[in-house]
Amino acid sequence: MVDMLWAVIVTALLLSGALFSLIAAIGIVRLPDLYSRMHAASKAGTVGSGLLLLAVGIHSQDMAILARALAGFVFFILTAPIAAHLLARAAHKAGHRLTPPSVRDELLAREQIAVRGYRKKG
Repeated sequence: MVDMLWAVIVTALLLSGALFSLIAAIGIVRLPDLYSRMHAASKAGTVGSGLLLLAVGIHSQDMAILARALAGFVFFILTAPIAAHLLARAAHKAGHRLTPPSVRDELLAREQIAVRGYRKKG
């Protein structure tokens, strides 16, 4: 009975991780601009890969492997969104603008305000 419970937990984690990874892949293909694609890849991809890692760690039934899987999960949670944010900011500075369906570009507005404020002072 306990083995069946663990099998159900691992199956649920695998299916949900695969579903989040599929959503991330569809988002990368279907979303209109670079920033939306990066958002889909970083958020859904992070959750999907984290759940898959957790499923593998639980399935192994070894505490050392589970600890490494949890460490990998924490590493994904901490680094992937930050890396995506930094890449999006670099892309914005390089000149990649939002597509017309996007509502507003707050970073561009902040940069324009900063430039106007700098010019008034000087």
